[in-house]
Amino acid sequence: MSAESIQQLLEKQPFEPFEVRMSHGEVHQVKHPEFAFVLKSNLIIGYPGTDRFAICSLMHITQLTHQAA
Repeated sequence: MSAESIQQLLEKQPFEPFEVRMSHGEVHQVKHPEFAFVLKSNLIIGYPGTDRFAICSLMHITQLTHQAA
């Protein structure tokens, strides 16, 4: 997965929440563009109201899926 394609999803207006599926089976939800940060080779997803976050290697992201409203 490319950093540019994820950044485009985060900048889309209006924003559409999406799921990030990883090669090892984990699924992370991006519910708001401010909860995700794209780096050169990683996507960092924060979970508001908690101290939890996920560091997702771009090369292990297998699918980005829009969530149903």
